[in-house]
Amino acid sequence: MKKIITVLIFIIIIIFLAKGWWESQLGPVSSGQSTKVFVINKGAGVSEIARKLKDDGLIKSELAFKIYIRQNNLTNKLQAGSYKISPSMSVPEIAKKMQSGSEDEWVTLIEGWRIEEMAERLNQQLGINKSQFLKNAKEGYMFPDTYLFPKEATIEYITSTLRKTFDSRFADDLRSKIKSQGLTEVQGVILASIVEREARSDNVRKMVASILLKRYKIGMALNADATLQYALGYQKEEKSWWKRHLTREDKKVDSLYNTYLYAGLPPAPIANPSVSSLKAVADANPSTPYLYYYHDSKGNSYYASTLEEHNQNVANYP
Repeated sequence: MKKIITVLIFIIIIIFLAKGWWESQLGPVSSGQSTKVFVINKGAGVSEIARKLKDDGLIKSELAFKIYIRQNNLTNKLQAGSYKISPSMSVPEIAKKMQSGSEDEWVTLIEGWRIEEMAERLNQQLGINKSQFLKNAKEGYMFPDTYLFPKEATIEYITSTLRKTFDSRFADDLRSKIKSQGLTEVQGVILASIVEREARSDNVRKMVASILLKRYKIGMALNADATLQYALGYQKEEKSWWKRHLTREDKKVDSLYNTYLYAGLPPAPIANPSVSSLKAVADANPSTPYLYYYHDSKGNSYYASTLEEHNQNVANYP
């Protein structure tokens, strides 16, 4: 009987010790009231979140955090975004905060958008003044990406962030390669903006960039639909900034952005290009045998050396 009582006492002691350890591991790291901005990236799993919290000194134990989250069925309830978290917060408090929604707003700006389209998205999500954004933004240099902006972000902060991202992604090697093509950096960005609108995959972008660069070098009009679409502006019927079907009359519009009328590059970028399009220009081959490209309704691309071959492609692949 004494042995049974001893074992029971031992078990009770173990339980109390385990309970104390568990509560300790879920408790605050310190009493410090300072906060850190902690970001949960989209698609991040519990293990990644736990590791980052531990690395930032916001929790005591990755294991305890993961167990708590799973025990309470919170695995799919932690929301991507940014949170102000203090080391004085316990694991339950941190978990609760991460379910309440981000203190900042994720905003996705699409590759190939013009600044008016960016202004519309930013207005929808952050309530910014579209006209003021257009005054501050520089077409071609507002890098398209997914950003986490403070909900009270100013237009100056947003445009500065987009420009700084562009400058960092338009790396020195790309700038150097574009100059070796006989283009200035500005001309490279203009051409990349056209490539962005004229092609949709990396391989096609490089082909289109090569053809457009060849046309430019031999003094041939670029004949790029995207530049004319830019000149035509917003289409009320289509509710789009990019007119879908261009007509012969459209091609007569007197605008320096109409590359059917004017040879050379337009005066400025027509959209905001991705790194892929900048690379396409940097790696373009102006010695390509082709002068024409055509994309059919299914998205397939065809290339031709002569206008006759090009017209045949258009006829064969509607």
